[in-house]
Amino acid sequence: MPEYELQQAYQEAIRFAGERHADQTMPASKASYLVHLSNVAMEVILAAKHSSGFDLEFAVQVALLHDVLEDTSTSFEEVAESFSHEIAVAVLALSKNEDLPADDQIPDSLMRIKALRKEVWAVKLADRISNMQEPPHTWSLEKKKHYLEVAKLIRKELKGGNAYLESRLEELINHYRAFI
Repeated sequence: MPEYELQQAYQEAIRFAGERHADQTMPASKASYLVHLSNVAMEVILAAKHSSGFDLEFAVQVALLHDVLEDTSTSFEEVAESFSHEIAVAVLALSKNEDLPADDQIPDSLMRIKALRKEVWAVKLADRISNMQEPPHTWSLEKKKHYLEVAKLIRKELKGGNAYLESRLEELINHYRAFI
């Protein structure tokens, strides 16, 4: 794939996500939410260098859009119309079903992710990698422990999805233990 096609795909997705997440910031920060989205995309881009047969254009767009259904008023139809049905399905799988009890939301999302191609698995791994930074000071010890357990669950359930990202997540899980 020519680089300009990847650049075009990235620019279209970041613009769409930027408009949808315009007023959102990173938790406990003044930084734009686009920082998180671009960090997830960066992890995916680096993973592609270590992964044969990886559809980087698809994965980058999914990475940049992965929270647009869960965290904004954007509809599935808007994503499908602006990008593709397959991208919308991937973004939906990466979104928690808030109609379910809280303890069932991540396992349900992981089940839906595992039914899709490995690039979607990679986006979920990259998302958790991006989120494994120092937790906000306002988080309780229990919340930090729960976040670590969910990271371990994601690593376990998506084993075989992308070796590079699995290794990165393992490193960050080990590092995150220092916050507990």
